[in-house]
Amino acid sequence: MEAVKIKNIKKIYGSKDKKVTALNNITKEFEYGKFYLVTGHSGSGKTTLLRILGLIDNPTEGEITIDNKKISSLNTKEKSLFRNNELGFIFQEFYLDKYLTAMENVTIPMLINKKYKNYSEIKDRSIKLLKNVGLENRIKHFPKELSGGEQQRVAIARALANDPKIILADEPTGNLDIANEEYVFSILKEMSKHGKCIIMVSHSKDALKYADEVLELKEGNLL
Repeated sequence: MEAVKIKNIKKIYGSKDKKVTALNNITKEFEYGKFYLVTGHSGSGKTTLLRILGLIDNPTEGEITIDNKKISSLNTKEKSLFRNNELGFIFQEFYLDKYLTAMENVTIPMLINKKYKNYSEIKDRSIKLLKNVGLENRIKHFPKELSGGEQQRVAIARALANDPKIILADEPTGNLDIANEEYVFSILKEMSKHGKCIIMVSHSKDALKYADEVLELKEGNLL
């Protein structure tokens, strides 16, 4: 089942005299239940592609369709709501609030989602998500009390807070050791088996064995 479709996506930065083409006429369909790995050298357009797929940035040209909905027809507020409900983000930097516990960090996306009726429901879901990533004994810990791998797992739980169908991960294991890297990849793979669309940017060669499909970008072109 099709999750995301991009057609003739082009992204150009700069002015008339100093134009840089970050993405050049990219067309691709992404399906639910698959783990996609996006590779390429630095500057190839990987992060730009992820930002456009995540509705963080707008393409210069082209069309994005998610769940048969043309994103170009949405205004800024509608895009924000769509992003909060349908998309989950995992980054290389964990972006956890150092003043909040692991559980409290996971609650943040749910606090601005109207489908949750009360804080008790949000708290229970946060605890369940942390248990699912093996952090049942770290629920009340602050980020400084967690290892890098544990912080990334909190970030994964937070990305799943609103049960998004599509997970976008930008170098999620870049700051982790091999053991934690493998653990994060296995979590993402398991999510794809349960029907989610996983699109991950990574330089790790170990990621290849988890991917259902590998996409390579070179100078803004999809090879």
